[in-house]
This record gives sequence, structure tokens and C-alpha cells, in this order.
Amino acid sequence: MPKSSSGLVSKSLAVFAKDVRLELRTRYALNAILMFAVTTLAAVSFSVGQSGLPPKLLAALFWIVMLFSAMSGLAQAFIREEEVGTALTLKLMADPDPVYIGKLLFNFSLLTVMAALITPIFFIFTDAPASGIATFILVLALGVIGLCSATTLVAAIIAKASVKGALFAVLSFPILMPLLLVLVSATEKVLDSGAIGDIATEVQFLVAYGVVMVTGSFLLFKFVWQE
Repeated sequence: MPKSSSGLVSKSLAVFAKDVRLELRTRYALNAILMFAVTTLAAVSFSVGQSGLPPKLLAALFWIVMLFSAMSGLAQAFIREEEVGTALTLKLMADPDPVYIGKLLFNFSLLTVMAALITPIFFIFTDAPASGIATFILVLALGVIGLCSATTLVAAIIAKASVKGALFAVLSFPILMPLLLVLVSATEKVLDSGAIGDIATEVQFLVAYGVVMVTGSFLLFKFVWQE
């Protein structure tokens, strides 16, 4: 495989395109994510009411739905390779680096689609204030990057396990806990005031978290993938 940046990009995009075609054919991960998210949002909104919820509760509700919806689908990028028997072929055809980048791009695309569909439903079901929507989208984008960067490597680790779903959640939770706490704090401030200046510290943490997770996972992935 070429070691140039152009070779890395082309191989990564090939892995990404393969996963997208397969997902469009089966829609397994996307359907699982969306059904869980919509069902949870509807159940919670009907239980606690549609208006008058404090920003802290709204922020926690949103990211709990995002987290568990992501848990139901993000691991499929690697689990599917093991289930259909293509993992060995992929190991022979591509180096670990483009495989990781391609899978990361796929998970990012999947979670972006999920966020784009869930966010309007969240605001409609909960009657959350939309005055700071631009700042909310910034926090959401950084949260999506953080979720994908932290869970892609974990998905590769648990792909061969017998209880993949439970193990994925157990291993991901300690890594995601600091991210979730900051995301809830930032979202609460956005829903309360909508000012981007109030979340400067949280934004710095989210950017640093994403960079550290992507870099660390990229460096460690070759050992996981070749094991």
C-alpha cells in the first residue's frame, strides 16, 4: 500500500465508501439509532411534560439520548466485519491506518445524520429554547466528534467478543464520562443564556478531548487491529 498522504486518503475513502454502501443496503445501524432515539424522546417528553423543564434537565436528557442511541449503532462498523467474515480480507488488503480513518469517518457520518434528525425532534418534543441555536450546534458538533473519536477504537476492541453490545457500553462509559459531563454543562449554559462566551472553557475542553482521542486511537489502532 502507498505510504504517501494521497494513498492514505484514497484507501481511507475506499473503506468509508464500502461501509456507506453496506449501510445503505441494510440500514441496520441507522434504523437502530433512530428508533431508539425517537422512542426515548417521545416517552420522556410525554412523561415529564413538554414545557417548563429546566435547562439542566433538558441538557442531560438530550445527551443521554444521544449517548445511548450512539451505543446502539456505532459498534456496527467493526462488528459487521466479523459477522460477515470480511475482517481478515480487510486486514490483508489495507493497512491499519486507512481502516481506522475510514471507520472513523463512517461513524462520524452516521452520528451526524442521527444528530441532524434528533435535534429538531428534541426541540419540538421538549419545547426547549432555541435562541442560542448556533452555539448549540457548535457544542453538538464537538460532542459528535468526541463520541466518535472515543468509541471507534473501543468498537474494534470488542468486535470479537461474544457479548458485544454490553461490553461496548461498559468499556465506553469510563472514557465518555468526562465528555458527557462537559457536554451537559455546556448545553445547559447554551439553553439558559445562548451566549458563546459563557462556554469558552467547555469548548476548549471539547476540542482538546477530540484531538487527544483521535490521535491516541490512531496510534493504538494498529495493535488492536493486528491482534
